[in-house]
Amino acid sequence: MHKLKTMLLPNKQTDVLVAGELNIDLIMDRLDAFPQLGKEIIAHRMLLTLGSSSAILASNLSVLGTRVAFCGRVGRDNFAAKILADLAARGVDTSSIIQSDSADTGLTVALSIAEDRAMVTYPGAMSEFCATDITDGLLDSARHLHVSSVFLQPALKPDLLTLFQRARQKGLTTSLDPQWDPAEEWDLDLQQLLPLVNVFLPNAEELKRLARRNSLEECLSSLAGNSHIIVVKKGNEGALLQQGPTRLHQPAFLNREVADAIGAGDSFNAGFLHRYVKGAPLEECMAHGALCGAINTTQNGGTTAFADYKMVKQLALEKFNVAI
Repeated sequence: MHKLKTMLLPNKQTDVLVAGELNIDLIMDRLDAFPQLGKEIIAHRMLLTLGSSSAILASNLSVLGTRVAFCGRVGRDNFAAKILADLAARGVDTSSIIQSDSADTGLTVALSIAEDRAMVTYPGAMSEFCATDITDGLLDSARHLHVSSVFLQPALKPDLLTLFQRARQKGLTTSLDPQWDPAEEWDLDLQQLLPLVNVFLPNAEELKRLARRNSLEECLSSLAGNSHIIVVKKGNEGALLQQGPTRLHQPAFLNREVADAIGAGDSFNAGFLHRYVKGAPLEECMAHGALCGAINTTQNGGTTAFADYKMVKQLALEKFNVAI
């Protein structure tokens, strides 16, 4: 098989700088059905845990052994204290996380049924996070910049293009996971942005909305001339990578006992980027991403399965017969 290549980056203090949203997840799990207006239902399990696409990726990426720093905003409340403590406990550098005096920490309530979910988010301090919070010094210290959830960050989104230009001018590689647009406007200029993004990591539905096409094939064809690497996450159907004319399909590691799928895509990103910043072949990045996404689904919440590297190795072997 042809070995697709990643870019081997120069040595820096931080492997990956994650710039993005921070919130707590309140997961209401084992619902029999989703709520209906005027009616009450029962959740058979509840979990209060570290949330947000950016934080889940940063935490799990650090547990895998990548040096991670985080830049974002939280409030000055108990949720902020938990976020900072949880990230620090997983080895993430939290010294550049800003505590707001004017906004509370964000919160997402996730309603989870097997592999499906619905979410309600209070943005709080994440709405204040902007590109000027990401200093030149932070970029100079990192090899790679990752941004998630641009539609939940209205102060960051207008300067996203400038941020990626700054990163590329300083020699960083970059990745972007756009996540869902709650307003469903999908106003992101991919033709301008993607040439600055080394790895674009949407899921299949997000890509169709962003590219305004009805099929993945139409999406990938329309973006082929503007992108470096596009990785499309397709849940239990695996993932698809396109680099120029080359396509690569990665099957999913199927888990017959899914706890929930919250954070599975972010864990895929973590697994992929962990190998990518080391200069591994893209086939290896894809396989490791799929494995980490599957490991995520063995426990509730986005970070529970990644308590430490020993646990990750144990789950990989016990659940999927893979030694890492």
